[in-house]
Amino acid sequence: MQATAYAYDSETRSGSVLLDDGTPVEFGAEAFEAGGLRLLRPGQRVRIETEGEGAALRITLVTLQTF
Repeated sequence: MQATAYAYDSETRSGSVLLDDGTPVEFGAEAFEAGGLRLLRPGQRVRIETEGEGAALRITLVTLQTF
């Protein structure tokens, strides 16, 4: 699934993305580290992997979207 980086805190290595429908979803340091990223800037397109649905949706991986 694709999303757009919305916020990122380099100290906690956590942040949030906006899904293409505008829904914000937060991610923790585990998801960020699983993608092997060092930095994330708001507005970057990312690829995410998730678990669950609705209010239980959880991001398990965040990495840059490459074409």
